[in-house]
Amino acid sequence: MSDKEETPENRLRKELPEEVPAEAPEAADAPEEKQPELTGRQRLGKGLWPPRVTRAQLIVAVLLFGLGFGLAVQVASNSDSDSALRGARQEDLVRILDELDDRTQRLEDEKQGLEKQRDELENSSDQAEEARKQTVEKEKQLGILAGTVAAQGPGITMTIDDTKGTVEADMLLDAIQELRAAGAEAIQVNDVRVVAGTYLTDSGKSVSVDGNKINAPYRFKVIGKPADLEPALNIPGGVVQTLEKEQATVTVERASKIVVDALRAAKQPDYARSSSQ
Repeated sequence: MSDKEETPENRLRKELPEEVPAEAPEAADAPEEKQPELTGRQRLGKGLWPPRVTRAQLIVAVLLFGLGFGLAVQVASNSDSDSALRGARQEDLVRILDELDDRTQRLEDEKQGLEKQRDELENSSDQAEEARKQTVEKEKQLGILAGTVAAQGPGITMTIDDTKGTVEADMLLDAIQELRAAGAEAIQVNDVRVVAGTYLTDSGKSVSVDGNKINAPYRFKVIGKPADLEPALNIPGGVVQTLEKEQATVTVERASKIVVDALRAAKQPDYARSSSQ
């Protein structure tokens, strides 16, 4: 058999591709190289640098710097003062002590003066308040006497029932005078307030008080001590007996509270003036 004759094995070998040698694994598949481990100082330096400063930390740093600077200045100042005193002569130290004593005394005198002024102001304020209270109370008392303010207190009521019309103005005036002598402080007849200048006149079968006509029954409201007022009206030959002789009926009653509420308008004097003006 010749070499040119192809056998099935030779023909198959020719059709197969030539063998390719296997490639070496790539470098990527090589194991990673282990990084060297950092020391504690290296980790601290890496955390501190580069610095990461916030706004709050910056403000705190500025405040701390200012505080430290102030303390340093104060310490330096005290050191200078101490150094100056240590280096001063005895005469200078005595003079400085004298000046300090004088200044302390002046401050103490000023303190005492201020305390005295405070006490005077407090006393004057208290006196002014007391004077104001006394003025208000005096005004009320004068108002009661003048009939310009209402009054209340213990007293009596006297009712004169004149059915015959025989009671005259002078009889009522005698009753008012008797009550005043017994200590009456406020008197009201019907709806008219009786004051120091009150006058009574006859008006037909009735009576006029300060120009105001009043009719029977005549009702007196009197503030004062009941134990003094009632006996003064009932003395023998007094007001009650005189009125009863004129066939009038007189009733006197004590009371723990009498209200005198008829008022008079305050009258400005035409000529009289206070002597303190």
